[in-house]
Amino acid sequence: MIGCQAKGEAIVIDAKRDIDTYLEIAKENNLTITHITEIHIHADFLSGSRELSEVTGAKMYLSDEGGVDWQYEFPHIGLKNGEVINVGNLTLKVIHTPGHTPESISFLLTDHPATDEPVMIFIGDFVFVGDIGRPDLLEKAAGITGTQEKGAKEMFHSVQDFSKLPEFIQVWPGHSAGSACGKSLGSVPSSTVGYEKIRNWAFQYEEDEEGFIEYLLEGQPEPPKYFATMKKLNKEERPLLTEVPKHKKLSKDEFLKAYNSGVKVIDTRNKVDFAEAFIPESINVQGNNSFSTWMGWLVNYSEPFILVAQEEQIEDLTRKLMRIGMDQMLGYIDNVKSLGLELQTADIIDIEEFKACLNREDVQFVDVRNKTEYETAHIKNAENVFVGTLEDNLNKISHSKQIVIHCQSGDRATIAYSLLKKNGFGNVKNFSGGMKEWLENDNVIVK
Repeated sequence: MIGCQAKGEAIVIDAKRDIDTYLEIAKENNLTITHITEIHIHADFLSGSRELSEVTGAKMYLSDEGGVDWQYEFPHIGLKNGEVINVGNLTLKVIHTPGHTPESISFLLTDHPATDEPVMIFIGDFVFVGDIGRPDLLEKAAGITGTQEKGAKEMFHSVQDFSKLPEFIQVWPGHSAGSACGKSLGSVPSSTVGYEKIRNWAFQYEEDEEGFIEYLLEGQPEPPKYFATMKKLNKEERPLLTEVPKHKKLSKDEFLKAYNSGVKVIDTRNKVDFAEAFIPESINVQGNNSFSTWMGWLVNYSEPFILVAQEEQIEDLTRKLMRIGMDQMLGYIDNVKSLGLELQTADIIDIEEFKACLNREDVQFVDVRNKTEYETAHIKNAENVFVGTLEDNLNKISHSKQIVIHCQSGDRATIAYSLLKKNGFGNVKNFSGGMKEWLENDNVIVK
């Protein structure tokens, strides 16, 4: 959110769906939200631009670049390269920066009372701190074949144009470390053009387009399943949700009725508490910063679910869910031991027991990290079945052998353990220390 205090006007770029945050900031700073815009049609979250426009009456200014297949399908004011948005005494110049997606744009901001030189660029998923946006999402997540090579070529030229900007300009990206929109994002929130030219790998390929494309496409993490749904919902008309929903705590009878009818149960407790006692067929998705990502991987948008969580967590978890459009939550419970159900306990093993299993022919070792992590380094004899696609690949898991799973440090392995138990695999052990503990003990890996 960027405001001109002199004129009392503000613009919001890439609004999240729980828009009360922006309304509160505007009120605190005596600003009126008059403009709403986006960098591109997003895949990783459900944009709140339309909710914010509905509540404030502000107009939406959205990209009309990229050709006929990349147009927003609801009313908006179209933006082309070189056009300018005026917000009080501020101007935001539109720069078409294709590569991540064909319609991607950036905004070069000038604060005119202070200077006629641009001072900031809001750049979305184009340039990150230490990385750049990936061009393969349209192909891998949305199934639009032949787009990643074209996008990589466009990204090369967009990077070259970016490098010509004054080095003092502040760079404000749309994501930091942990996002699936790149492979090596830095954790700091902003940068400068000059810093990125020195530090960012993408600016070291000035004359080598082929090398740039090869490195950009290599080793990108697998995009979550829900990305394709986000692309569709952010482009088309959809129902609006202008307030954060209030979810009820379910009684024992309400829960058991839903549970016995097959409603999915998502246990958001930490992996240690889950392992000690969990509801049969429940799935452990810890309520941390990765919660919505794994929910997007594992829960279908058409199926209802119930959370296991504490009352004080529900608002935060609800916000995380609504940001990816997952609105089908039936309610929550806060105590798994009060339901009268026979709870299960996870079979967690330590590194010594894990080593004792290594050379046994009746044991299948499954590494549930992503493909890039596995190919970088893995434990000998471990097979790679990524946790996000585990339920699509259950045929790769043996019913006759002892299954031993691990990931990097235990979080994903706990998800995988719960999924395997839910799908009828009874003989499963979890080496929760994972690759982290394995490497700390100087054990052998395969590269």
